[in-house]
Amino acid sequence: MRLSGCPQPSFADLELQHQHLAVDEVLEQIGTILDQQAEVIEMVRQDLVRDLRRPHTGRDGLTAAQTLRAYVLQRVKNWDLRELRERTADGLTLRVFTHFFSAPVPRHTAFHRAFSRLRPETVRAINAIVVRWAVAQGLEDGTKLRGDTTVVETNIHFPTDSGLLWDGVRVITRLVGRLQALRPGLPIPPFANRTRSARRRMQEIQRLTPRQREDHQVPKYRALITIATEVIRTGREVATAAMAASCPDLMTAVQVDALAKEILEYGERTERVVNQARRRVLQGETVPTEDKIFSIFEPHTDLIKRGKAQRPVEFGHKVLLSESGRGLITEYRVLDGNPTDDRHVEPSLKYHLELFGVPPELSAHDRGFYSLEAVKACEAAGVAMECIPQRGGRKTAERAAHEKSRAFRRGQRFRAGIEGRISVLMRGRGMRRCLLHGRERFEVFVGLAALANNLLVLAELITRRAARRRRAA
Repeated sequence: MRLSGCPQPSFADLELQHQHLAVDEVLEQIGTILDQQAEVIEMVRQDLVRDLRRPHTGRDGLTAAQTLRAYVLQRVKNWDLRELRERTADGLTLRVFTHFFSAPVPRHTAFHRAFSRLRPETVRAINAIVVRWAVAQGLEDGTKLRGDTTVVETNIHFPTDSGLLWDGVRVITRLVGRLQALRPGLPIPPFANRTRSARRRMQEIQRLTPRQREDHQVPKYRALITIATEVIRTGREVATAAMAASCPDLMTAVQVDALAKEILEYGERTERVVNQARRRVLQGETVPTEDKIFSIFEPHTDLIKRGKAQRPVEFGHKVLLSESGRGLITEYRVLDGNPTDDRHVEPSLKYHLELFGVPPELSAHDRGFYSLEAVKACEAAGVAMECIPQRGGRKTAERAAHEKSRAFRRGQRFRAGIEGRISVLMRGRGMRRCLLHGRERFEVFVGLAALANNLLVLAELITRRAARRRRAA
């Protein structure tokens, strides 16, 4: 990958610049903001060249500016990679915004490879730099803070033990088939294809009525567990033999080693499913949530219960969002498990103090964030107006008067605005469900949605300020 910070413009690029194409006003403001952040482009460039021994040789790749602008455009428009490539290639204004100009726009796979190299730490640092730039420009003062939590789903099907066992059997069988096709003469132990019998057992379990489950669920699960255990055992034998066998071709040896490691990895995950199915169904034990695995493809997925009537159970990660008075997402955190909201008040205030240098005058949250420790944390941080309704218990006269005050009710009306922000992130920025693979890509996905929101908010604030100045003049 050859990365050049500023590629040499062609005559066609110069002609496009002379035509003064009218880029969308919002995208033009976003481009202006990104152009003023030189350190951001350097951070993206460092991610693109990390782990590359010779980054300045080979075919030209996406530059840091092209990568960042294309990723921001994808999240702003909520497009997939194919649509991003097609619309950028067809639109002259989008070519100008993404800095491709008259150069060929690469395929969607090239975008995926470049986007996958961004780290969560880089995206988090970029968000902090953008917020500090807004403070320096007088667009944000950090006097107000509101926060809430939401759930971003991972790309999995509804987890059942029978479905997860079937997933493990078919994936391990498919990987072993690829290994055998890659090296036909490889001396490996025999491997029986049990996908058909595993699928039948899985379908029989899922079709059982509540009355039939009392008599037929245990024997059918026992048969499915036996099949899965046999597939795991033989798959491990095949993977171990493949890694121990010598291969004259270096490229084939690397592919065989990668497939063998993948077989072992999926074998470990499927074995966890076998253990939890055996404990729950055969032994009648209640398996704790922290001991369960909800997907062999996304093992980092958490089970979230928030007491919602329409969605009693959600599978993904709980995400904490902190928003300023002007609509900037100053902090986002992907949480592990399903912690209570009240423990996040103190860390959010500390981060706000580090980012702005002063505590917020108003800190507003819903009643899920209330606790005595949270109230004391607001007092210790120097928050002038703590706005967290008490949940449960008898309120003291002082607390009741505080929650009935006009300032408290005004703070709660301000807090309700973050519900709309979450709705915009879910519908407009595509944050409802993460289609990327792995916990690290999940955090990058959430961070880019927050960055796109912040850039859109700043573009609107800049436009409004310019309009006010024109009216005043």
